[in-house]
Amino acid sequence: MKASQQTIQEIERSIRDAISKYPKDAEPVMTDISVMVNPETGGLTLFNDDEEVLASVIVHEWESCPMEDFYDRVASVLRGCIHHLRAEISRMSILQPFSFLLVDEDHETIQDLEMVDSEETLVLDGTLLQGLDEDLNAFLRQLLDE
Repeated sequence: MKASQQTIQEIERSIRDAISKYPKDAEPVMTDISVMVNPETGGLTLFNDDEEVLASVIVHEWESCPMEDFYDRVASVLRGCIHHLRAEISRMSILQPFSFLLVDEDHETIQDLEMVDSEETLVLDGTLLQGLDEDLNAFLRQLLDE
């Protein structure tokens, strides 16, 4: 899913609204940022761990989008926006490491979008652990055969 410049600006504005809730000089808190996207309405909402709304916007491009690969495509756009704002995000008064998580309506994690660490920002995507099970099984078989 290729997002228009207007959509990217709307998403980044919402992320900045969430960032403003945790100014650099405030007392650090421990939380992650959850991002919920409603595929029927295009609603995008950012929450803290207490499920308090930090920011919200309607992404009109995402209204009534087909469900096939919807969250994977949305996650890609969100990762790009988060990555673009990483300098501002790293100055938030949230204890590090913390994560941006794509969640469903029950606040269950669908995907990790990004983890912010005090040393660097790590981008987590679906390919990070791809094939790990096979590699570990092969390693275990090799150990058992020796």
